[in-house]
Amino acid sequence: MRLIAGPCQHENYELSLEIAYHCETLCDKYDIDYVFKASFDKANRSSVDGLRGKGLHDTIKDFLNIKEEIPGLQILTDVHEVEQIHFLTGIVDVLQIPAFLCRQTDLIQKACWTDCIVNIKKGQFLAPWDIKSLLSKTKDAKEVWITERGTSFGYNNLVVDFNGLQYMLDSYDVPIVFDATHSCQRPGGLGNSSGGNRDYVPGLTRAASALGIENFFIECHPDPDNSPSDGPNMVKLENMDDILYNIMESHYAQHRDNN
Repeated sequence: MRLIAGPCQHENYELSLEIAYHCETLCDKYDIDYVFKASFDKANRSSVDGLRGKGLHDTIKDFLNIKEEIPGLQILTDVHEVEQIHFLTGIVDVLQIPAFLCRQTDLIQKACWTDCIVNIKKGQFLAPWDIKSLLSKTKDAKEVWITERGTSFGYNNLVVDFNGLQYMLDSYDVPIVFDATHSCQRPGGLGNSSGGNRDYVPGLTRAASALGIENFFIECHPDPDNSPSDGPNMVKLENMDDILYNIMESHYAQHRDNN
């Protein structure tokens, strides 16, 4: 089992360290591999006035300090431009290709030429069988993950297609990650108030675990309602223990049923 978790954007060193410590402790409790996630720049914002993060170079400094505080911690961050990859190589462990950039060949191939794992967010506009064309661009990668984050079937809503998740589990020889919090978004033009519903996260993660998903992406925050981005769908840090407990319960129940 693997958990990728952290705030939507890296706000400051102290907050990211608090979240990383908390999630690392919980993952040790449940014997789950942990990857800390934070974005240095939220380049895809609904409003030009939306807060975007601390930026590449300040975030790199904080990432290095967090790794000193938590030895062995793995870190994931997303990249938007080919040039950013050079600065992050050797600093982070996983480079993430954002969903809206998942077909950008140069970005994917450059990420795959590093020693980092590459996590490709499946675009909301892609069908499960479209992943084959994305994977054709990753032959040089150390390791590739594919992350499902909900599918657009209309305006301002995302739907989790469990048939599609099963198809990807059966069809691709790479880890499939379920992004529960972005799957609860209601994307639109109103910025942070455009909405989402974190209350759906526990049920979706239990269902995905029962299906056989073993890799989860969950954004979390001590005070998500006052975070600069993705607040409505981010999980409260205090609720992460219950969510992981229920994921593991569904995981073990699924294995008992199969045996």
